[in-house]
Amino acid sequence: MRINFDFHDLEAFLAVFETRSFHRAAGQLALSQTSVTRRVRKLEEALGTRLFDRTTREVRPTLAAKRLKLRAEAILQDTQETMRAMRDESAAFAHQRAQTVTVAAIPTVIGALVAPAVEQLRAEGHAPRLRLIDLAANEVAETVAEGEADFGIGSIPMLEPVTEFTPLLDDPIGLALPSGHPLLARETLRWSDLRGLPLILPARGTGNRLLIDEALARGQSPLRWSCEVGRTTTALELVARGIGLAPLPRIALGDPHGGPVRWRALSAPEVMRPIGLMTRFGQADTPIAASLKQAIVTLAAAPGGLV
Repeated sequence: MRINFDFHDLEAFLAVFETRSFHRAAGQLALSQTSVTRRVRKLEEALGTRLFDRTTREVRPTLAAKRLKLRAEAILQDTQETMRAMRDESAAFAHQRAQTVTVAAIPTVIGALVAPAVEQLRAEGHAPRLRLIDLAANEVAETVAEGEADFGIGSIPMLEPVTEFTPLLDDPIGLALPSGHPLLARETLRWSDLRGLPLILPARGTGNRLLIDEALARGQSPLRWSCEVGRTTTALELVARGIGLAPLPRIALGDPHGGPVRWRALSAPEVMRPIGLMTRFGQADTPIAASLKQAIVTLAAAPGGLV
């Protein structure tokens, strides 16, 4: 059933019921008497019944009006309580949103940049709520461009025209090897040294694979792979189990000199992955987002760097 009246009509009805006068009801509601009359008539038409008996001397509510009064009061009271609750929730959400930072990041920088920056803010007395979206490099750029993150940390500088890329550091791509592998006796390896070895490469279309393919094409050093994987964590697991060797960014290993997986630099050619902050043009930072970005910038610029 379609409802053809609104809360203003109920308010006008209750004002007339209370004052027993369309003139006094109009004054109470700061409306013209014509407007009050129109609203009551609209309510009567919607309900299909007369609500007031009008004479030149008085306005008397009908039995239908007396039955409607309690329900109208309950409807308006419920509405007012709902509006107050919604305003309170909106205020609380706005405060909570101001304390929440949404960051889109490639997984390899989370341990090296994002987590230490959050720890630094907490040590300084801030309590940011972090919504972390770990994505591939192209997806980070798309998420920032669509406004779904306050900012991003990625490795593809010029993918979206509405985003700005601010360089943080250059992350060299080297070779991840299992502990005890003979090649660990050498401090630096060449890409040509990898021919014939079981290699684990990033999947085609990923940011790391694009960098590797472009560099090897320039150096005319084609390589064959034995495994392709979508995530760096998968490559590290396979390397640790001795399945193969993986060209990976140094930052992905955390400590490249300890643990079951070690890292050696690769040259001829040297492949660098640019890591930077991605922001959407025209998007203003909340204070907590600005603080987190500054903490990340400071960490990346620390003496000795992260990589």
